[in-house]
Amino acid sequence: MLNEITPSQLNRLIGLSEAPTLVDLRVAEDFDPAPRLIPSAFRHSHKDLPGLHQQLALREAQKVVVVCHKGRKISQGVAAHLRADGIAAEVLSGGYVAWDAAKLPSIDAAQSVIRLGENPTLWVTRHRPKIDRVACPWLIRRFIDPQAKFLFVPPQDVRMVAERFGAIPFDTEGAELGHHGEKCTFDAVMNTVDLRSDALEHMAQVVRGADTGRHDLAPQCAGVLALGVGLSRMYRDDTAQLEAGMLIWDALYRWARDAMDETHEHALQRDTGPSTK
Repeated sequence: MLNEITPSQLNRLIGLSEAPTLVDLRVAEDFDPAPRLIPSAFRHSHKDLPGLHQQLALREAQKVVVVCHKGRKISQGVAAHLRADGIAAEVLSGGYVAWDAAKLPSIDAAQSVIRLGENPTLWVTRHRPKIDRVACPWLIRRFIDPQAKFLFVPPQDVRMVAERFGAIPFDTEGAELGHHGEKCTFDAVMNTVDLRSDALEHMAQVVRGADTGRHDLAPQCAGVLALGVGLSRMYRDDTAQLEAGMLIWDALYRWARDAMDETHEHALQRDTGPSTK
């Protein structure tokens, strides 16, 4: 329908750098019984349109998809308001009910480790990132909080900075979002918000192997390690390195989602002359 996007169409956009800004408009009686969000969405009241404009301006939103319970009066009304104000806005067809019925990925908004109500979320980890400490920010920005801010500090200061500035510590000794057994921090973030997709599971395996030296887990592990180490030698500034590394993880996601079966065999072209048969 006009000015609507289907769940399957939206699902193809989530996780991409050009994904639309998602606004969850569900009222408490629809949201609270099962507090889950479409990945990267933030909640906002349909009654606060000035506040919504401010949030969209902060996010520099170019395209917006609004989500309510069934995709009817609330989301249709808010989307129409936004379009009247010059903002490209679509409605998720069928609302969150249709998304859930299609068994598409969602995240747990009720867990307490990642404070989704804060905007933006603030994170802190050890400086000089290479693999897990770049992959995790990519995962967070693409699927949990596109506005997330990351601080890189010396290892001995992570805990103190987290406490002083209210940041979420990750991939550091003793952090809940860290290595547990054979699993890496990338796994811990996915598990905490209960985020599942085949592509992300494949990426988690690559992160695991590259970050722990178990290159037998996937053929891509050694390459990911080489790229992570190479980026760390190219950049002295960790934030600049993170921004450069986002493109690598964007590419790996598209491979894991769309192209794992693709090969690149360069056939040898020979001029054998006219056939004698």
